[in-house]
Amino acid sequence: MTTSDEDGFELARTDRTLPIALLRAREAVMERFRPILHAHDVTEQQWRILRILQERGEMDATQLARRACILAPSLTRMIKSMEGRGLIGTRRDPEDRRRALIVLTGAGDGLLRKVAPESAAVYAEIETRVGAARLAHLLDEIEALQDALSARDP
Repeated sequence: MTTSDEDGFELARTDRTLPIALLRAREAVMERFRPILHAHDVTEQQWRILRILQERGEMDATQLARRACILAPSLTRMIKSMEGRGLIGTRRDPEDRRRALIVLTGAGDGLLRKVAPESAAVYAEIETRVGAARLAHLLDEIEALQDALSARDP
């Protein structure tokens, strides 16, 4: 069903639009993880930073911002805060002294390992509710959507 303006321009119902559907799905997932992150004094964005650094190793701020879906100015503030807490460290790139590399510290890795069992339990609960095959298919479809929208026009 669509809604219409006086000029005849029609919009799809918000509950059937991709942006709103993706936001609602994200919220349904994240409401299960937020209490865990809050209990460990970590924001969603900080968690993403820690996870990416653990998974990928050290990287520069531009790469990290892109992978974590965080705007560069916000990342700069988070890096300072997380470095102050000892969760991450920075060092100058030996090949390009203008570039800083961000690295996960032992304390950051320790926090990830401490929170991992709780996070895994929530993920397992989601997988049980949704179904492992359906969840895998959903992730494949979301990745295909990202690829299609990222592709350059021929």
